[in-house]
Amino acid sequence: MDMMPLDLPTLFPLLLALLATALLLLRRQKHPKNVCCNVPKGTMGWPFIGETLEFLSPHRSNSIGTFLQQRCSRYGKVFKSHLFGSPAIVSCDNEFNMFILQNEGKLFQASYPKAMQGILGQYSLLIVSGEHHRKLRGIAVSFSAMSKSSPVFHSRIEKLAFSMLESWRGRKEIAFLEEMKKFTLSLMVKTVLSIDPEEPVAMRFLQDFRTYMKGFISLPLNVPGSAYAKAVKARARLSRTVKEIIKQREMTNTTTTSSGEENGDFLEVILSKHSSIRQMNDDEKVSSVLDIVLGGYETTSTLISLVVYFLHRSPAALLAFKEEHEAIRRNKGKGQPLGWEDYQKMDFTRNVTKEAVRCGNLVKFLHRKALQDVEFKGHLIPRGWKVLPVLAGPNLDPSLHHDHLQFNPWRWTEDKEIGKKTMGYGGGPRVCPGSDLAKVMVAFFLHHLVLAYRWKVKEDEYPIAYPYVEFRNGLHVEIEPVESHV
Repeated sequence: MDMMPLDLPTLFPLLLALLATALLLLRRQKHPKNVCCNVPKGTMGWPFIGETLEFLSPHRSNSIGTFLQQRCSRYGKVFKSHLFGSPAIVSCDNEFNMFILQNEGKLFQASYPKAMQGILGQYSLLIVSGEHHRKLRGIAVSFSAMSKSSPVFHSRIEKLAFSMLESWRGRKEIAFLEEMKKFTLSLMVKTVLSIDPEEPVAMRFLQDFRTYMKGFISLPLNVPGSAYAKAVKARARLSRTVKEIIKQREMTNTTTTSSGEENGDFLEVILSKHSSIRQMNDDEKVSSVLDIVLGGYETTSTLISLVVYFLHRSPAALLAFKEEHEAIRRNKGKGQPLGWEDYQKMDFTRNVTKEAVRCGNLVKFLHRKALQDVEFKGHLIPRGWKVLPVLAGPNLDPSLHHDHLQFNPWRWTEDKEIGKKTMGYGGGPRVCPGSDLAKVMVAFFLHHLVLAYRWKVKEDEYPIAYPYVEFRNGLHVEIEPVESHV
């Protein structure tokens, strides 16, 4: 007897069952029953999107948010989820986070969503790995180490700080975060490319860069008119601008600006004849420039804003902070610029900055991927799964910090182990290469701010993780000038 043909409605459930069986067998073959049970507990959420929307839900940045609180309470500090289109292990555990970051390139690897790669470019420090990453990061670290104690760099900070503070005269209220973004972006463009803010090319660069930045917090929809599509186009324009500047610098072969000032900028470093740098192609140079500007612009402006926010809420810390800067100013002649030796005296300022990073959580989490099956304290992290170390977890862990929600700069001298219990700038081979440069920028600007103005933060303001830190209303601050200290 002939077999009856199978129509599509009959065939589809059969194929679906066969596919499910094949996937189950493959999973069991890859992770035996006695092993896969050790994958951390958790929930996977909806198909494809998983729990991504809940994970990214905005919350006060001086907390870990409802999503993490609930899951840590239910499953522990390490749990499984489904995030950014992939099964994932999420960690709020300090020891596990350090293990992940210290094993970069061995057991784990940076793995950012493709949407971010479309904006950052294939040669961004956030994207590349292995020897390529070590080479590009080494250049950034070298520039940061050279610049942080440079009088030229210090002079640039102070010149722009004076200009901004003077522009506030006669104003009673400012949108502080927006002002800090103007300050840090202008400073980074000057430091990286030796372009003054008032130059036409600088204005074009600044406008494109702001559009570029908006792409990081937009839906990854590359359709005409979307913020993401505009960011991709802005990145292309920035690339062309940087390449034009590189070409002009190479043609003139000059080390000074039009005003006769030494460049001493990042572009000068990447155009040097050092063998490892000479091998960089133009796209690598462009990515290196944008990475440095990005790091110095976004996180530094937010960090200054967090310091201002938390100092307003801690009168004792603000008083100690101001006294430190008054003492430094008393020991300098009228109009004498700040120098490296002054920064080294700013012990309490550095503690204030570190505490603002701990409480405000500049970076909530990092993107990693397991390169192989990894076992840690009885947990299995399957090969290919995303791994998200949440830096805010250890920073706000009540088992690690006394009064963990309290802004207390003195804890950085009282607790000798606190550096091992906080994660402000990442860790391991990918720790932020420009963090030391940013600390000098923050300290020098705040020196002049605290001596020039009193401020009061609006009551309805607080930092929010989006996951990038913003303020509820842009950090509107009431200001009142004090006697000139210049």
